[in-house]
Amino acid sequence: MSQTKRTEISELGEFGLIDHLTKDLKPQNSSTLYGVGDDCAVLDYSGKDKEVLVTTDMLMEGVHFDLTYVPLKHLGYKSAMVNISDIYAMNGTPRQMTVSVALSKRFSVEDMEDFFAGLILACQRHNVDIVGGDTTSSLTGLAISITCIGEAEKGKAVYRNGAGQNDLICVSGNLGAAYMGLQLLEREKAVFNSTPHNANEPFNPDFAGKEYLLERQLKPEARGDIIKQLREAGIQPTAMMDISDGLSSELIHICKQSNTGCSVYQERIPIDYQTAVMAEEFNMDVYTCALNGGEDYELLFTVPLTDHDKIIQLKDVKLIGHMTKPELGRHLVTKSGQEVELKAQGWASNL
Repeated sequence: MSQTKRTEISELGEFGLIDHLTKDLKPQNSSTLYGVGDDCAVLDYSGKDKEVLVTTDMLMEGVHFDLTYVPLKHLGYKSAMVNISDIYAMNGTPRQMTVSVALSKRFSVEDMEDFFAGLILACQRHNVDIVGGDTTSSLTGLAISITCIGEAEKGKAVYRNGAGQNDLICVSGNLGAAYMGLQLLEREKAVFNSTPHNANEPFNPDFAGKEYLLERQLKPEARGDIIKQLREAGIQPTAMMDISDGLSSELIHICKQSNTGCSVYQERIPIDYQTAVMAEEFNMDVYTCALNGGEDYELLFTVPLTDHDKIIQLKDVKLIGHMTKPELGRHLVTKSGQEVELKAQGWASNL
């Protein structure tokens, strides 16, 4: 008997698998402007002056979160923010959300109350209505599926494929803090598991002075404030993504879909002081963490060179490089002037 061919998912990677499964999909409805391939689907219903944005994410226990150190209220908050951030990454406004949860018998009503308290808090902060969802049983732990629906002004949705040569590359906030927060949590978990202790005695992890890193990992904030600033300044980004898998990975996506190269300058990558201190403590290169750590949920976007004077006036936005001709490649320019090829080394590449 001939064996059925088996291809391991790791051979394709996360995005390769998505491309493989969806390469033959074609829209069947005229209202579908853009389907698979970006942060959101884009829909257009006749007679409306808005385009509808739809995004969905799944979070699996043991893959995306560890309940050893992630409080359920924080998990609810982060679950909502992950989806809200995708709407902002399309230059949209989040409006509604559906929430589906699969849980095992080890969870109580009170546990789910904590989870939804965080979820509701996140939605209230961004004026999002929770309009539906589902719950079911699970034999393998907690699973969360969230769909967020938003809107963008007709013709104003920003995709990954619109960047042009000489466009400026911008990023909000700072990078690498969420990854260092994760390393800190994992370290303290390892200490807890390896240290004999009485079950009735509290364990006191070493988090002093590192609260910002923990907040960035456990309670990220979607950058609706940056979208508001861009609109008020009259700046229309040419391409945009949120940073979930790391700056390198996201920038490579924009370059591939926009058919451009890029130059990013190491000295311009924004890094918080606590991130730098923690990286040194772990004997890690802080710029590697910033480029590949992921889960920052900051906005990465490009703007025309003509918007330079406007963009430098925006609060918490940093110019980090520019787009180039595709044949020039994708590079990080080090502080010494050396060009190093950008590579995606975040979570997705290890799937």
